[in-house]
Amino acid sequence: MNAGIGKYLIGIGIAVILIGLVVYFFGDKLGWLGRLPGDIRVEGKNGGFYFPIVTCIIVSILLNLIIVLIRKFFG
Repeated sequence: MNAGIGKYLIGIGIAVILIGLVVYFFGDKLGWLGRLPGDIRVEGKNGGFYFPIVTCIIVSILLNLIIVLIRKFFG
């Protein structure tokens, strides 16, 4: 293994810790996440299917913006 992989693993670990802290402290205020208009929900007699497509798109856009900003300032 080289030092580059170690730096990425440390960065991923810090990101997971930060996300965990946000969910721990602000989880009750994030109840709208996953229930946005456009999220697909099909409920039947014996079960259901739920796919939060709009939530996935918004999270993807936010993560991409964060990555671009990190690369711009630290890259």
